[in-house]
Amino acid sequence: MMKLSTNPKVQAVFDNYPKGYQKKLLQLRQLILNTAEEIEGIDELEETLKWGEPSYLAKKGSTIRIDWKPKKPDQYAVYFKCTSKLVTTFKEIYPKEFKYETTRAIYFNLDDKVPEKKLKHCIELALTYHHVKHLPRLGA
Repeated sequence: MMKLSTNPKVQAVFDNYPKGYQKKLLQLRQLILNTAEEIEGIDELEETLKWGEPSYLAKKGSTIRIDWKPKKPDQYAVYFKCTSKLVTTFKEIYPKEFKYETTRAIYFNLDDKVPEKKLKHCIELALTYHHVKHLPRLGA
C-alpha cells in the first residue's frame, strides 16, 4: 500500500480554484494518486506545493504539478519539468490526443474530455522518469 504524505496547505489551494476547475483539478489529483498506487515500487508519494501549485513527487520520478492560472482563465494544466524529455516524448506518442504548452505542460479547456488512459500513461512515465529516462521514448 502506497503512503501519501500531504502538505496541509495543498487543500487550501484546491479550495481557492474556481468551482468548475476545482472539480477538474481534483479529478487530475485522483488520477495521479490512482496511477501512483498501481506502479510497483512506488511506496510513497509526496503531495506538496511548488510555486504555489499542487505537486506530486515519487522517489524515482519527476515532479508533476497541476494548476489553473488567472492569466489563462479558460484552461487548466498538468505541468512537467521542462528540462526533462517527458513532454517531448508525449508529443511523439500522442501527437493529436493532447494540447501542449512547449515542453512543460499538457493543458485542457474546461469542457474537454480528458483521455484518461493516455494521460495516466504520461503520469506513469513522469512518476518513474529516473528509471526510464535512458530508454528510447522512455520505454513507451
